[in-house]
Amino acid sequence: MTFFDLIIRNLWKKKARSIGLAFAVAIAVMAVVTLDVTSSGLEQSAASIISVGKADFTVAQKGASSTLSSTIDKQQLARIAQTPGVASAVGVLVETQNLNADNPVFIEIGINPGDLAAFGVKLVAGQPYSAAGTNQVMLGWRAAANFGLHVGDHFSANGASNTIVGIYSTGNSFGDAGAMFPLPAIQGYNRLPGIVTLAFVKVTPGASVASVAARVGYDQPQLTTIRTAAQFGRADQNLVYLQAAVNGSTVLAILIGAVIVGNTMLLSLFERTREFGLLRAIGWTRRRTVALLLGESLLLAVLGAAIGVGLSFAIAAGLSQLPALKGILHPNFTEGAFWRALFTALVMTLIGALYPTIRAALLSPLKALSYE
Repeated sequence: MTFFDLIIRNLWKKKARSIGLAFAVAIAVMAVVTLDVTSSGLEQSAASIISVGKADFTVAQKGASSTLSSTIDKQQLARIAQTPGVASAVGVLVETQNLNADNPVFIEIGINPGDLAAFGVKLVAGQPYSAAGTNQVMLGWRAAANFGLHVGDHFSANGASNTIVGIYSTGNSFGDAGAMFPLPAIQGYNRLPGIVTLAFVKVTPGASVASVAARVGYDQPQLTTIRTAAQFGRADQNLVYLQAAVNGSTVLAILIGAVIVGNTMLLSLFERTREFGLLRAIGWTRRRTVALLLGESLLLAVLGAAIGVGLSFAIAAGLSQLPALKGILHPNFTEGAFWRALFTALVMTLIGALYPTIRAALLSPLKALSYE
């Protein structure tokens, strides 16, 4: 019998306890991974907004509670456009509307028709709406396909029936699943005259994007510039808090899991005292005894991590179908999430197994064999 076979035999001999311990690890891993993938998914959805416009960087209100609550007034937008090195600054108002159960968070983009080309909008069919167009709308091609609508049809939104004058494509799935309206129309409907959510900035050819972005941030400290998804926390505090919750839950899961693992393994130690005494009496070294217990613990940790990841797939899929999150939450199972699962399982198991393992290694063979 190999050493690994002995580990498997020991775990199978107490299979109820082994399964229980593996599931304890799995529950902790599930909580951590689910938070991680939902946080990453929400960050990805939020970051998709800034990638709709074909810009070198995006400007938003610094420290806003969420991306959609960012506000930039027309004076601030004008100052951005006048910044040396800025070729264009497109102001966009982004709002959401609950259209129906299948589209509880439908994206609506308010933008002036003269800025459509700079924003990266390509017409697939029809024509752009007019600057002062009344009840006119352009649908993204994905939205048009989802609703089965075409140019000339009517689309109900913002409390009115809007004529579809064009179908557009941005090359971004997030933007192509929404709708575009004349900027004054969206501002009026939401009672935000002169306000935009984000400014999409293109720099002049040859200018340094980093330098121009830094200049905008310096001139207007109440605003922040975003060039990558990693910088999105500057404009969306909810994502910062959510990431902090992920890190906090990892630490908490490790501590609670370590206590459960430690108690279970200590109980197992008491039951196997004579077994360890016999192993020591026939020549097993302390190192070999420690390796046996750690091997059993680590195998359960890996099994628990696998089960936990599987459970998190199911939980995350269920969360993405909740009415409040449908269309916004797309669980993002990154490589980092799997490493976090394995790290959580291994660390909690190693910490929990530390004391029982040391105690087993220090057992006196004579006392262990006489243990009742």
